[in-house]
Amino acid sequence: MSTAIEKTHIEVTPGVCGGRPRITGHRIRVQDIALWTEGGLSPDEIVDRFPQLSLADVHAALAYYHDHREEIDRQIRDDDALISRLRQENGPGLLDRLKGTSFGDPVPSR
Repeated sequence: MSTAIEKTHIEVTPGVCGGRPRITGHRIRVQDIALWTEGGLSPDEIVDRFPQLSLADVHAALAYYHDHREEIDRQIRDDDALISRLRQENGPGLLDRLKGTSFGDPVPSR
């Protein structure tokens, strides 16, 4: 019989990251890991970019994503819709306005 305690890799805490599933002890959501891998990053590359994460954390997030794919995909769509609505209501943000300018150029006005 083993007395080792297995680490819980994924947690959901109301009020933290919008109550979305995230890697335990971090503010990196399961949907972030899923989107990064869909964008072409490997689990090893994610750990290289976020060394506070373990490879087990990333794989646990991917397993959670695949076990709850419909829910996570809906959350991603909801976030995309919110961003689109905010952009329509408020116009481009500062980063959008800075794209295409060189250092020292004035920031385009709205």
